[in-house]
Amino acid sequence: MKRSEINRALKDMEAMADKYCFRLPPFCHFTPEEWKKKGHEYDEIRDNMLGWDITDYGLGNFEKVGFSLITLRNGNQKDPKYKKVYAEKLLMLKEGQHSPMHFHWTKSEDIINRGGGILLIHVYNDDGCGGLAETPVEVNSDGRTYSVPAGTAVELAPGESITLWPHQYHDFDVKPGTGDVLIGEVSMCNDDNTDNRFYEPVGRFPEIEEDEEPYRLLCNEYPPAGD
Repeated sequence: MKRSEINRALKDMEAMADKYCFRLPPFCHFTPEEWKKKGHEYDEIRDNMLGWDITDYGLGNFEKVGFSLITLRNGNQKDPKYKKVYAEKLLMLKEGQHSPMHFHWTKSEDIINRGGGILLIHVYNDDGCGGLAETPVEVNSDGRTYSVPAGTAVELAPGESITLWPHQYHDFDVKPGTGDVLIGEVSMCNDDNTDNRFYEPVGRFPEIEEDEEPYRLLCNEYPPAGD
């Protein structure tokens, strides 16, 4: 991705969060220059990859396949220094964008429509060999439990949510004509390096073409702590 494309995505998400009155924590507003001066008191952000994250899944077509997101809080099961057992994210999916089919090996999560259009989540069970099972899928949504056929697109209007369990395949789309969606995620601790299983192999962090200065640093770009 070009840095200009990443900068535009960050600004679009800032504007959408502001539109729906979702206030971001201070570290989301640090400039690259400010990050150079931040000491070890901000190690929790560095170590647990809090902050901005833009992905095109390595496919180079962000407008069609991609996500903008912020990790707002997160624990770290590999470092006992961090005792949180939960995580929270804010995500933005534009109409016409797609997030590919995947499941998590250990993480359970609630996905919440925080505002905007209608979010579509297609659900499947894992067949035990990494494939998509054709068995009915149990859906847990806002206190209701029901069953749907494999591959059903569960619709979430603003305010609605779904709980996704380990080994439950899911993807993300926007219902055409309804507009961009601001999405919340409340989950167990998040580890994107080891806990994601994509149905079709994809990348994670984009290769960046530096065509302009960064507006914000991504969560994998922080410099070491300053003195």
